[in-house]
Amino acid sequence: MSDQVLLDCVEINTGNHITHSIIWMHGLGADANDFVPVVPELKLPKPSGIRFVFPNAPIRPVTLNNGIAMPAWFDIISLDRINGPEDEAGLRETQQAIEALITRENERGIPTENIFLAGFSQGCAMALLTGLRHPKKLAGLICLSGFLPLAANTEAERSQANIDIPIFMAHGTQDPVVVPERALNSKAKLEELGYRNLQWHTYPMQHSVCLEEIRDISDFIQKNLA
Repeated sequence: MSDQVLLDCVEINTGNHITHSIIWMHGLGADANDFVPVVPELKLPKPSGIRFVFPNAPIRPVTLNNGIAMPAWFDIISLDRINGPEDEAGLRETQQAIEALITRENERGIPTENIFLAGFSQGCAMALLTGLRHPKKLAGLICLSGFLPLAANTEAERSQANIDIPIFMAHGTQDPVVVPERALNSKAKLEELGYRNLQWHTYPMQHSVCLEEIRDISDFIQKNLA
């Protein structure tokens, strides 16, 4: 393990013999418990042997919210919901923190190819940023109501180990927070870069999660369990 300080996490095991892990990042202003209720709703086969790892984002000032400090994976600088400036330093810092969680799962006996990264909104951005750059093959990415950050850097920085990674992307058609156009731009960029193993789903909702989406996530997880 590196000297990286590990994020505080909530963990749920779906069996006694853990073979897979899902590291799942929450959205802006939420916490590690936000997606805990989703685990039983996934209705995974028992025992499925999955460790769900829900990390807490650090508390940091968010420029868009008048500098008020809250749980955030990175700063949000601009009102421009499509082409605004990005907090590259914050994104890179959190990328390293998620990498440390992957390393811990490796040290607990879970091979990288059995680790999924998942996230909602800001957490989705972090799953994409980290997963596409990770040097070893991951099991899959679950990307909910978010976008591809640092898109212009992705081609130069991505890992060939994950060029065929299964990607589940989902978005609400009425999302006022991460507008659908931004998510569609992200999908188009990934396809342009050759990510062909990508599922795209839309649901008639705003910036949230729905039961149909949870069922689709469950199908994606089960399909990609090694």
